[in-house]
Amino acid sequence: MPPMRYGTRSPVSSSGLLPMPGTPSASWALYKARLASALHSSDVLVLVAFWFFGLINNVLYVVILSAAQDLVGPEVPKGLVLLANILPSFSIKLVGPYFIHKVPYPIRIIIFAAVSSIGMFMIAFAPPDESVAVKMIGVMLASLSSGGGELSFLGLTHYYGHISLAAWGSGTGAAGLVGAGLYVLLTDWLGFSVKNSLLASAYLPVVMLISFFLVLPRQPLRDAGKAREYQPLQDSEEPDSRVAHDVPTANAASSLLNPSSHVASATISNGGEDTWSKIVANLGRAKSLFFPYMLPLFLVYIAEYIINQGVSPTYTKVLFPLESTPFNELRDFYPMYGFLYQIGVFVSRSSIAFVRVHHLYVATFLQVGNLLLLTLHSLFNFIPSVYIVFVIVFWEGLLGGGVYVNTFAEIMENVPFKEREFSLGATSVSDSAGICIAGFVSMAMEVWLCNYQVQHGRDWCKKIRVG
Repeated sequence: MPPMRYGTRSPVSSSGLLPMPGTPSASWALYKARLASALHSSDVLVLVAFWFFGLINNVLYVVILSAAQDLVGPEVPKGLVLLANILPSFSIKLVGPYFIHKVPYPIRIIIFAAVSSIGMFMIAFAPPDESVAVKMIGVMLASLSSGGGELSFLGLTHYYGHISLAAWGSGTGAAGLVGAGLYVLLTDWLGFSVKNSLLASAYLPVVMLISFFLVLPRQPLRDAGKAREYQPLQDSEEPDSRVAHDVPTANAASSLLNPSSHVASATISNGGEDTWSKIVANLGRAKSLFFPYMLPLFLVYIAEYIINQGVSPTYTKVLFPLESTPFNELRDFYPMYGFLYQIGVFVSRSSIAFVRVHHLYVATFLQVGNLLLLTLHSLFNFIPSVYIVFVIVFWEGLLGGGVYVNTFAEIMENVPFKEREFSLGATSVSDSAGICIAGFVSMAMEVWLCNYQVQHGRDWCKKIRVG
């Protein structure tokens, strides 16, 4: 099996599919054509497996955010849940690449599925009005598992070609919709308690195990295992040293890119000498990415997560009498708004083949406008109907998902091929950084908005029953 490389050699999937070419004008059309062709081949199993990997790995994150109001109650800022849900994942994505390759994939998948379920069980069995600390430990365990899972499944895509990347992206987009919708379905429509809804979610990682051990074709991993023993490869179309200069030591050692024996050895032995020069070069690349790609993604995530975790707990529950809404309880607003937001995210993330946004700052500033509008509404109560807020929240999701997917599409089209892999990874830090900052800001903002409303005769933010 030829080695699969991004930037120097063309990865080949189990069906012989090549990745998107470097030419921007042809990349999206060829990508869609190859995707359609793959649906009629054995790669459909890869498509299904990676779609469920993306779905299950991210769905608990969304379920936890949808349940934030029920987990901590009205007295504790929901930004605390957001921080517990993002910081462990962010941390493992920063340090994990340096050691995670030492653990075989089957063991990783079992560990991550088990840790996710244990975290959800801890959240579910904690008393609804007490033990916030225990619940946050459970949230952090689920977050840690999600971050490690993302590292592992993205590593697996090196073995399965571009069809696996497409499926992973689609699954992560669907996770928001499924997670928020599942929580609304269980708690609002089927009448399950919060505890039973979280217990049901705790069994979802089983789907990840089924997808890996029963659905995913294992031959590419077996071939990679043989290559790890440094058996000579017949393919020698690129015998020069460019591979050694571009492959990180950890990746070469784990055979993610399956280099030949002399290339891998050279990479490992010379890694220490080139470490500082690589860091300097990557910092220079990151600086060139900041204004066109990283800053708009960073700002849009700050705005939308402040809306979801800092403003929405007040504007969704305080300003509309229940008789003028489709809900029976005040707590029903929060998961429904999360569901509408995730619909918008899913639609925009799935629309990249049909709609392209090249001016990222326009959508970013529109999202900041949503934050200002809803904050003013929370203060002065001038939007006459909850259904108007439904539309605004859906629009918020469209903008957030659109900026996310189009940021990486712009990188794919505009960044030189040999720098693309680093550029995609470096830019992805922006959304996590934006979420972290939004978590801190939203904790203070929610308390301030609720106190302001109480002082002006609107005390519904203090009357929400949880559980």
